[in-house]
Amino acid sequence: MINLPFHDRRQAGRLLGAALPARKLGEDVIVLALPRGGVPVGAEVAEALKAPLDVIVVRKLGVPWQPELAMGAIAGGTRTLDNHLIHELHLSREKVETVVERETQEMERREKLYRGGRPALRLRGQTVVLVDDGLATGSTMVAALQHVRTLHPQRVIVAVPVGSSEACSRIKQEAVDCICLAEPEPFYAVGQWYTDFRQVSDAEVQEILAAAGRPSSRTPS
Repeated sequence: MINLPFHDRRQAGRLLGAALPARKLGEDVIVLALPRGGVPVGAEVAEALKAPLDVIVVRKLGVPWQPELAMGAIAGGTRTLDNHLIHELHLSREKVETVVERETQEMERREKLYRGGRPALRLRGQTVVLVDDGLATGSTMVAALQHVRTLHPQRVIVAVPVGSSEACSRIKQEAVDCICLAEPEPFYAVGQWYTDFRQVSDAEVQEILAAAGRPSSRTPS
């Protein structure tokens, strides 16, 4: 039984890390965290599993006049689009592509900033645990999941401390193991289930990755 709210992302990560060994993950495990909020959670999970920590940068594609409303997401060379929403809002291909281009530039900027020239960890044949601080709609996690699959891991597990029942069901429809410690109702936002939900900075992400001692000798897939 999980008591909500979580104190902060670190505490949520410790609880999530304690729940994962029951999944019998094996030895070749890599934890991939979604920046920025997922990184403190992922750091605790990686510590619990004695696994390397890396990031997968995902950017939400917001509707031009309502950026918080997601019409899709991008991760690496993978994009997911809510074509029904795009059609409903009468969004032209040009407007969609303008948002995609802007968010792609930001994604690439963050990739370079967070890794500091280090290559991404090789995922082929590995068990990958995808971690975020919570799932509201699941859009960014679906994009992350679809991109990770192109890198040929042996197994992918999505692990979050809290999520809406709709988002968790959406992830399970992607035919992966989804570990969500709590699915409270009603669910309005991830932040409502944390006492301390302060924004994680780019500098904090860099510090956490450096402290995790991620090896730089591995090569990209």
